[in-house]
Amino acid sequence: MGARFQVWRENLAALASGWPLAGIVLLGFWFAFQFVKPAPPKQLVITAGKPDGAYHAFAERYREILARDGITLKILASGGSGENLRRLKAGQAQIGFVQGGMPPGKPGNVPLYSLGSAFYEPIWVFTRGEAPLSRLARLAGKRIAVAQESNSARALAYYLLEANGIDADDKAVVNRAEYDAAEALQQGRLDALFVVAAPESMVVRVLLRSPNVHLMRFSRAEAYRRRFPALSHLVMPEGGVDLARNIPDQDIPLVSATANLIVREDTHPALQTLMLAAMREVHGGKGYFQSPGEFPAYKDNTFPISAPAERFYASGPPFLQHYLPFWLAVLLDRFLILALPLFTLLVPIARLAPVFYNWRVRSRICRCYGELKFLENDIRCYHEARTETGALRAESYRELCKRLEGIEQMADDLAIPIRFADQRYTLREHIQLVRGSLLRAPGEETGT
Repeated sequence: MGARFQVWRENLAALASGWPLAGIVLLGFWFAFQFVKPAPPKQLVITAGKPDGAYHAFAERYREILARDGITLKILASGGSGENLRRLKAGQAQIGFVQGGMPPGKPGNVPLYSLGSAFYEPIWVFTRGEAPLSRLARLAGKRIAVAQESNSARALAYYLLEANGIDADDKAVVNRAEYDAAEALQQGRLDALFVVAAPESMVVRVLLRSPNVHLMRFSRAEAYRRRFPALSHLVMPEGGVDLARNIPDQDIPLVSATANLIVREDTHPALQTLMLAAMREVHGGKGYFQSPGEFPAYKDNTFPISAPAERFYASGPPFLQHYLPFWLAVLLDRFLILALPLFTLLVPIARLAPVFYNWRVRSRICRCYGELKFLENDIRCYHEARTETGALRAESYRELCKRLEGIEQMADDLAIPIRFADQRYTLREHIQLVRGSLLRAPGEETGT
């Protein structure tokens, strides 16, 4: 039992001697913890559009995809991009659709960033008459409406009209509900109608096939793109709508905004990445104007791109999410960040720990040797003084003996491993040599 107790005592002493190295590891963990985000929440709120609109339909598809990874997507219907921005700034939603070219307005308490564009939203300008128009300037004095109760669509119409010298005041351009505006144009109560929507919009499909209604050709589409960075230059090919009826009967250049997903800065990065993966699954295919893999992409720089989106576009989803379920990938990702100090410091600590421990043990033995050396010097001085005076000083002798016993007790109490036992015994031999030096003269034992 005594030997086993001694082994346990030595092991505890060894652990206690490594506290500086353990402190370095703990400091590394603390530093890494500053960069670890908490676990992502199980619910995400997106503000979309009208229940029968494209934004809401795409949000429903996002919800199905996110549900596969255990994330509940709550969809809020809205009146358009302006309301979505207000909700994002107020914290009522974490993600929202915002039409390209929409002014960001006053900043909120939390900065907003872009996850990128999801799809094109062309600016369709439908006119009545015998022939289609090619320039917006010819709409001067006409009855114009914007077929969407959206500040962004109205703002885009204003920008384009004013760039062509048309004073787009409240009397010149009015907002109309989509179907009411389309009916008014078909019946001749409107001369022109702006529709900012995806090609899948029912209003767009109806008007493209309506008699006496023409889609305007943006003959200077490239000039618009250069003047308005939020716009893109697209071309609807001949027969792109209906091959049998050859609708349209020629290539039509268009200008287009984009539908962007805007996110609050405090939205968990893992959820942003998951949302980007959902966007790629929904919008990554080919369409009327887009090539496969073109979306999602950062096309509108009205809002700065978020850091997770920038990494996603550069290298795709995180490595772990390619092969593991979302929750497990996030858990391992957080663990790896916390374990980084351990793996970083493991090799140098593994090399330094034995050296450091041996130094600690030897330093204890050396401390005894240091005391023993001082005592040996004092004994030499004691003998020289005795020779000179010819008398023993009993008091000095007893003090030297007491110091020697203290050093011997210190050697016995050393907590060192068994592999250093030979050095303990060597130390004891040297103590005995010093004792012999102290007792070498006759009569010194009694102090007489």
